[in-house]
Amino acid sequence: MSRALFVWLHRWAGLAMAGFLILVGLTGSLLAFWGELNHWLTPELYPGPRAGIELGAATLARRAESLVPQARATTVYLGHPGSVSIGMEAHDGAAPLDFEFIHLDPVDGHELGRVTWHGLPRRKNDIMPFVYGLHMYLAMSGIGDWILGAVALVWTLDCFVGFYLTLPAGGERSRKGFFTRWKPSWLVKLKSSFYRANFDLHRAAGLWLWAMLLVYAWSSVFFTLPNFYTRATQLVLDYDTPVWAQEGTPQNDTRAQMEWEAGQATGERLMAEQARQHSFAIERPLALYNLRDKGLYEYRVRSSRDIGDKAGSTSILFDSRSGELKTLSLPTGHRSGTTLTTWLVELHMANLFGLPYRIFVCAMGLVIAMLSATGVYIWWKKRSARRAHVRRRVARPAPAE
Repeated sequence: MSRALFVWLHRWAGLAMAGFLILVGLTGSLLAFWGELNHWLTPELYPGPRAGIELGAATLARRAESLVPQARATTVYLGHPGSVSIGMEAHDGAAPLDFEFIHLDPVDGHELGRVTWHGLPRRKNDIMPFVYGLHMYLAMSGIGDWILGAVALVWTLDCFVGFYLTLPAGGERSRKGFFTRWKPSWLVKLKSSFYRANFDLHRAAGLWLWAMLLVYAWSSVFFTLPNFYTRATQLVLDYDTPVWAQEGTPQNDTRAQMEWEAGQATGERLMAEQARQHSFAIERPLALYNLRDKGLYEYRVRSSRDIGDKAGSTSILFDSRSGELKTLSLPTGHRSGTTLTTWLVELHMANLFGLPYRIFVCAMGLVIAMLSATGVYIWWKKRSARRAHVRRRVARPAPAE
C-alpha cells in the first residue's frame, strides 16, 4: 500500500476518535488520583482506615439489608480503606432504589453514605463515579461500551499506522543514514511557526510515548470488548475469559442458593485450598459477589500473586448451591496471557510503582488529549490551505488566446 493511503487512514481515524480520546484522556487524568479526589470530595464516604477489628463480608451484607429493608445486597467490596461498598438491588415488586451502593464503616457497620454510579450526578457522592462512567463507557451503559470498544480497536491499529508515518519515506535517495533522516521525527522545533510546532509536537510525542499509548489502547479493548480481547489473546497465549466477563451456565440444581454466611465460609475454604495447591499466600479478603442470575459466588482476595499497589484480582467462582469450584483466576504465574493482561491492566489503572507513576499516568491523559487536539488542528490547517489553493486557481484569469 502507498504511503498516501496510510496518511489518509491516520487522518480519518484520528478525526473519528478525537472527541472520544480527549474525553477519556482528561477523565483518565482525574482517575489516576481516584482515591485522593474521592477523599477530598467526600471525606465522610472515604474516611480512611481506623483502629478496630473489621467485620466480615456476610455481616456487612446483612447490615446493609437491615438499613435498606426493601432491597438485598449483591456485592460486598472491602478494598477501600475505612469504607465498605455494598451493591444493592430492590426486591422484586419493590420500588426502584435511588442509589446503587451503600457505604458502611467496616469496624462497626454504621452507614457512611450512598452512591449512584449510573446517570448524571445528583450529589457530590456521585461526582467521581460519574467521571469513571464517562471514562469507561461514556456514562451510557451498553452502547457506550461498544463505541469505546470500536475506538480502542481503531486506536490500537492507528498506533502502528502513526509509527509507520514517522519513518523516513521509502525510496528516498540520500547519503544520510536511516537514523539521521528519522531524527527530525523525534524533535520539536518550538521556534518555528505555530503550525510547525503543533506538527512536531504531535509526531514527536507520539513517538516518545508510543509504547505506553499502545498499552492504553490495547488494554482499553480488554475493558470494553472482553470477548474480542480473549479470542485475540488466545491466538498466541494461554488465556481464559476474565471472571467478570464469564457467562453463567444453566442451573439444574433446584436447591436454594447459599446465604451470605455460607457463601463467605465456602469462599474462604475454597480459596485456602487453592492457595495450598498453587503455592500462593492470601494477604486479605477483598470482595464477595453474589451473582444470583448466574447461580455463582465470586470470592476475591489480595494474594502474593498480585502485583498492584492496591487491591487485587486473585479470585474464584463457585456454584452458589453446591459450593463446587468453577474457576480459579490468578493474576500472575498461572497463565501467560493472564499475567500479561494483569500488567496491562495495572499499568492502565495507575496501580504500580507508587506516586511517581500515578503522576505519569495523569500526564499521559493530558498527552492523549493533546495528541488528538493537535491532530485535528493539523487537519484543519491543511484543509484550509487546500481550499485556499483551489480558490486561487479558480480566481486566476485564463491565459489570453
